[in-house]
Amino acid sequence: PYHATKKDNIRGDTAFAEDQQYLEWMALYAAQWRRVLKLNGSLFCFCDSSLAARLDVLLSQNFNLLSHIVWTKPNDPGFDGWKGKMNKAALRQWYPHSERLLFAEPAVEGNLFRSAFARLLSDARKLTGLTMHQLTAAIGAHGKVNHGGAVSNWEAGRNTPSRAQYEKMVQVFVGMGKIKTMPPYEDAIRVFTMDADREFTDVWTFPSVRPYPGKHPAEKPLTLLEHAIAATTRAGDIVLDCFAGSGNTALAALRLGRRAVVMEIDSHWAAHMAAKVRVFRW
Repeated sequence: PYHATKKDNIRGDTAFAEDQQYLEWMALYAAQWRRVLKLNGSLFCFCDSSLAARLDVLLSQNFNLLSHIVWTKPNDPGFDGWKGKMNKAALRQWYPHSERLLFAEPAVEGNLFRSAFARLLSDARKLTGLTMHQLTAAIGAHGKVNHGGAVSNWEAGRNTPSRAQYEKMVQVFVGMGKIKTMPPYEDAIRVFTMDADREFTDVWTFPSVRPYPGKHPAEKPLTLLEHAIAATTRAGDIVLDCFAGSGNTALAALRLGRRAVVMEIDSHWAAHMAAKVRVFRW
């Protein structure tokens, strides 16, 4: 639920008399998302722009907020939509033609450097007694300016090592005899796969789903969902959607070779979703 409409077409969207009630309810979900999400997993939270800042603060208790994504919704050619129909002279603020996605990763305890991988690396390095400069030298990851920069940046959560760099660090740690094993690269590093041919900025341009008989009021376009899932997961990973609605998250995950766990409180849409997935599987 977005808690941003007076309509009853989305079950639960009008359930909260005050914003604070909605935020307290969302906090319960955020705590459970942090509990079940792998440390190298990713969170996308769709929200109305009017509540994005308050949800950011709420989520920051359990997550590192990485991006405020603005989903702008151009109309398909020949389809006017509400943007074209509404009375511009009656506006008293900028027309809300976008939606927000809060993109985050699980945070570990601490005031700074709350990246799970940063903590894993820092703990392993300190256990072996190596300084940042010594570890950087051991794996040959000297920077051009700051010779300890690579490990320093990794422990600050600014970026992550390549597979080859990580495997060199594992060899160094295990070779010193104080650490028996380290998690594989796939379990240590948060997935983020991007290139110049995709939407790589924090402004996403995907047309909203056009009206059709049986459309869910908050249905997300498959192209957007596939973009988010492809960038942040690997084949075989599990995608969770606690407010599944139309079921497009499950469909996008399956189309990309992922698995999906989806929840929906409205029995009508739960049945609709099951039928959609069943057709895809057949």
